[in-house]
Amino acid sequence: MEIETLLRHLLPEELFEYFDLMSVKEINEKELSLYFDEKKIFPPEHINKPLISYGFDEPIKVQDFPLRKKSVYLIVRRRKWQDKETGKIYSRSWDLRANGSSYSKEFADFLKGLLGYLPNKHK
Repeated sequence: MEIETLLRHLLPEELFEYFDLMSVKEINEKELSLYFDEKKIFPPEHINKPLISYGFDEPIKVQDFPLRKKSVYLIVRRRKWQDKETGKIYSRSWDLRANGSSYSKEFADFLKGLLGYLPNKHK
């Protein structure tokens, strides 16, 4: 089994639909970083514009579920597109993080669920 096949079972589903896994790095004994670049798929919302791929935005860092006592971070770069006629730059807005946090949506939901089941010590 190759690593990407395994990771498809462990990571948010939309990552592999819209992003390519570029590398996996063990930062230290407690941290694992997975690097993703947005696929070179023409954005459908700008289908009528003469766009060219124009590099990447600054990466965002999203914390996901830990694996084997290691913090897991997804380092994601969104692709930039330039309109050849106007020079205007576009990039897609991906909703990979839970509102107000650096956690993936699934990890934030999991943590909220855990916190919701903690006994109230003030009763």
